[in-house]
Amino acid sequence: MPLTPEAQSLAVILVGVVGLWVTEALPLPVTALAGVVACVVAGVAPAKEVFRPFSEPLVFLFIGSFMLAEAIRVHGLDRRLAFAVLGVPWVGERPRRIMAAVALVSATISAFISNTATTAMMVAIAVGILAAIEDAGQEPGSPPAGDGMPPGKSALDPRFATGLLLCVAFAASIGGLATPIGTPPNLIGLAFIRAELGIEISFLTWCAIGVPVAVVLTSVAVAVLAWLFPAGVDSLPGVKSLVARERARLGQWSTGQVSTAIAFATTVILWTLPGLLGLLLGTADPVSVWMARHMPEGVAALVGAILLFVLPGGLGRRALTWEEAAGIDWGIILLYGGGMALGELAFSTGLAAAIGTSLTSWLPTGPGAGVALVAAATLVAVVTSEFTSNTASANMVVPVAMALAAASGGDPLPAALAATFAASLGFMMPVSTPCNAIVYGTGRIALKDMMRAGLLLDIAGAVVITLAMLVVSSRLWVR
Repeated sequence: MPLTPEAQSLAVILVGVVGLWVTEALPLPVTALAGVVACVVAGVAPAKEVFRPFSEPLVFLFIGSFMLAEAIRVHGLDRRLAFAVLGVPWVGERPRRIMAAVALVSATISAFISNTATTAMMVAIAVGILAAIEDAGQEPGSPPAGDGMPPGKSALDPRFATGLLLCVAFAASIGGLATPIGTPPNLIGLAFIRAELGIEISFLTWCAIGVPVAVVLTSVAVAVLAWLFPAGVDSLPGVKSLVARERARLGQWSTGQVSTAIAFATTVILWTLPGLLGLLLGTADPVSVWMARHMPEGVAALVGAILLFVLPGGLGRRALTWEEAAGIDWGIILLYGGGMALGELAFSTGLAAAIGTSLTSWLPTGPGAGVALVAAATLVAVVTSEFTSNTASANMVVPVAMALAAASGGDPLPAALAATFAASLGFMMPVSTPCNAIVYGTGRIALKDMMRAGLLLDIAGAVVITLAMLVVSSRLWVR
């Protein structure tokens, strides 16, 4: 189909933006800003239309959730949760159970705070666990019992360290899928779905889809990593004493931790209350209507964030100071706004429809077309996320997936959700996600090990997400 001059200009700009995103020649937020500026200069659309996505309500959901996550980090609530789970008697000193507990904590924390911050914190804990094993005489790579080892000791397979650290990175990426605020691609996908399809997906509805997907993928990750990187021993002496020492060092709950927990709990209640009221009272009930209209997710996040500046943090300070809030990486807001602007312009100029139409010839027709469409959207997002950031991947793939569905006569919602979820599945390369880069930087992981484990997780993730989106489509959960 012929392209309008505006669509042609936008196509050139998008090629340049994607190239800069992939190569990271400029910071990602700067590239996003350069793209929207070029759109105004090239006459793709007026400045008011181009910059409108920067004021989307979801931007304020970003802002509020970032402040809550920062307070959780500042006051150590994430560490308290981590060592509480590792201290559960069932975990003990069994290697697979320790790996499962580390994965559970990483996934749970990353559902609410940055995947990168979660990985940085959990890597320190995982390295501490490995150090405790070494201190107990179980140093990775040491000779087997009877070959210089003390009686009763057996050599820990050095691959276990690799598996434990990869478990942190992979589980942190997977956990971000559980909630809308878990990772930026979720909010980007939600914004595209709202803007182009007119469909509102509530916090509770997203969790009904995301939590099962995250649980299944986390379980698969633990199983794969335990198989590829076995410990070779039944017990890891030293872990239990390390956890006990760290828990004792945390002491009683501080004023700041209590205040942060109150603010976070208030926000979660406000996030889930509209959906719960709709289930209990019906969506037409006046109370349900009022809550849905006056307490959207962005406002709820800001309520919790504002509470942080009101509630006490101990020692004459508040739970969060402005200096701490100002130190948050706010570049993601610029990246989000720029990506959304380019995506919406792709629809308004007809460029997305043209791309979708050109790609439909590659898809089968007939009864299996819907499955092929969702699978294609998932696969493209997974491959893209291996070579660029998950945020850039979502910005690039979600609009194309929606346009492809529309051009083929299919339902664009499952395709858009599939691309949104799959954009967070880059597991193979250190450059795929900051989580991978952090654990690779420890020097304990060989690139071939990350690629081998990551490939298996990419395949498993693509299958799980495709199946999950087909279930969503058939049951119409988000309609």
